[in-house]
Amino acid sequence: MKNNFIYLLTGMFFTLGLVAIWAFKPNEKNSEGYEYKQFSTIESIIPGGAGRSRILSTDASGTMVEKDLLNFYSLVGINFGNISNNDKIIVDKINEYATSGWDLYQVTTGSSTNQSNGSTSGGIFITRYLFRKAK
Repeated sequence: MKNNFIYLLTGMFFTLGLVAIWAFKPNEKNSEGYEYKQFSTIESIIPGGAGRSRILSTDASGTMVEKDLLNFYSLVGINFGNISNNDKIIVDKINEYATSGWDLYQVTTGSSTNQSNGSTSGGIFITRYLFRKAK
């Protein structure tokens, strides 16, 4: 009975060792095997159309490139046509990157509102699109 316990214990440690080796082996597709590229959209939610909405990216030389987007609001309120137009421009940008071999890797969103004097007078939505491709 004592030998069976020793065999069982040895087998358990051996199995745990194999699992640990498998779980902590280096990832073959680590960050050194990829290059990354990102663009950001900033969409204004300032009433009256007074905001500035843009796509921001960086070209191969490191220069910032801006492309205008339409604001969520016009003088008469929320403008669904502007939102639809922005969606098309953003998807076109994603397709441009995909056609160049970039894979959409991660999307991060956030928002910020202007809360001066206890009122919300507008704000922005920001979305960052991170792409990668193998080196």
